[in-house]
Amino acid sequence: MNKRIQLAAWYVISIILLASCSTAKDIVYLQDAIPFQSQVIEQNYEAVIHKDDLLSIMVNSRNPELALPFNMLLISYQIGVEGPGTQWVLGYQVDKKGNIDFPLLGKLHVEGLTRVQLTERIKAKLISEDYIQDPIVTVQFLNFKVSVLGEVAHPGSFTINSDRVTLFEALSMAGDMTIFGRRDRVVVIREKDNQRIIYYNNLLGSEVFDSPSYYLEQNDIVYVEPNTVKAGQSRINQNNSVGVWVSVLSLVTTIAVLIFK
Repeated sequence: MNKRIQLAAWYVISIILLASCSTAKDIVYLQDAIPFQSQVIEQNYEAVIHKDDLLSIMVNSRNPELALPFNMLLISYQIGVEGPGTQWVLGYQVDKKGNIDFPLLGKLHVEGLTRVQLTERIKAKLISEDYIQDPIVTVQFLNFKVSVLGEVAHPGSFTINSDRVTLFEALSMAGDMTIFGRRDRVVVIREKDNQRIIYYNNLLGSEVFDSPSYYLEQNDIVYVEPNTVKAGQSRINQNNSVGVWVSVLSLVTTIAVLIFK
């Protein structure tokens, strides 16, 4: 009888070990990465300005009165009777032609420029047109956000404070993937130049670093597909769930027979 018990125990342990090995292969990120080995960053990414972007452009000078005509008004509002109000800066909307209408300087074509490039362009025009000789220009995105949905802990839209965010950072903001998320097929949906592009990313290998969607852009959508386990669970209903329990009971019966026969 002791031999039968040992055989049954080894049978159960083997099933558990095989299941855990399979699961680890499916959920561990960057499995082929070599520890402590430096990797050259091939992508020199900087976010560029797109149509419909909302930009904050602030101009400063040693003489504040000279910079005043170039700055948007600071809007504030207060909810309720007591407590501090909320303030925000009105932004410049990039139109369908990729332009903004900037005070005194007129229409500026900004589409395709980085923040640094637009900063330098505005500074040069302010100096060349003799408005300000010592301008300090700051450009920021006001509507840089990404959406993460599917098999993540906290799906939603997330506003990015900088203009540089990676796929891993977006997933971390959403609480990381659940155990049911497919790490080998993470989708990034991007709309750009009147086209919709769908990228598939395998987070199990380090090739994800070379993906054109590793660095996310404004309004990207990240979708984590469910794995086969979750998909199978979704097909179980009140009728065929009986079959699942029959399979479980059959396994328990087999183990019991090995022990007590």
